[in-house]
Amino acid sequence: MITRIRVWDRATGRTRVVHETTRHLEAPNWTADGRLVLNGDGALWAMPADGSADPVRIEAAGLPAVNNDHVLAPDGETIYASADDFHIWAVPLAGGGARRVTRVDAMHFLHGVRPDGGRLAYVRLTPDGEDWWASATIRTVAPDGSDDRAVTTDPGPADGCEWTPDGEWILFNTEQFERGRAQIARVREDGSGLEQLTSDERVNWFPHPSPDGELVVYLSYPGGTTGHPGGLPVELRLVTGDAWGEARTIAAFRGGQGTINVPSWAPDSSAFAFCEYPEE
Repeated sequence: MITRIRVWDRATGRTRVVHETTRHLEAPNWTADGRLVLNGDGALWAMPADGSADPVRIEAAGLPAVNNDHVLAPDGETIYASADDFHIWAVPLAGGGARRVTRVDAMHFLHGVRPDGGRLAYVRLTPDGEDWWASATIRTVAPDGSDDRAVTTDPGPADGCEWTPDGEWILFNTEQFERGRAQIARVREDGSGLEQLTSDERVNWFPHPSPDGELVVYLSYPGGTTGHPGGLPVELRLVTGDAWGEARTIAAFRGGQGTINVPSWAPDSSAFAFCEYPEE
């Protein structure tokens, strides 16, 4: 499989390829010092956002194999990552010993860190037999694994929970409004104020607000898509302000799972990174 790491530039509205590889890489974060952090082969990798050097593995002693849910802490020194043991781990960005965060034996999939660093937002799955997504709810937990709280309780599968930069809302995608068709919504951390934001015929996932709070980018699948698979014709759609009904397509390509699962904006909101998986 080919992975192309692309960057969308806000000033020009264009995308460019910054790296291409036969290694399957996913889900770029953008660090304060101008690097991208991705996952691949069960590990975390870092590379310059301009593509001037190849990815280098982040050595993290004790860290199990990771998936594509990883989010940078506001301190710029820590990355929280979901691992294949279904727990969330804290990893020094510079490399070093990893620390397990979550304490409850459940399926944790991290997606957000509150802007003040005081809470992590994650998805807890409660499978029914082979149906892993029978129930998926949004929860938050302290960085030391204590004080685990529910945000949503409706079992309609939810995912992609991420705070807005002002800390007032958690954006996420959910099938709560229509089973089988994920749409973007927002809710307050205490579970109040639930509001549906998109309501079109497509299947919408993974909303990511820009750090300046002016834009939101999200992944949009063709109608009828189940879950968030890879290898499909997808779009990235951009929302300005609160004009969710006027979202516009800024990129169309082959992708899906791994494309933009996690926050990937540059800290100055000038660009964001994503992964494309073209046909070989």
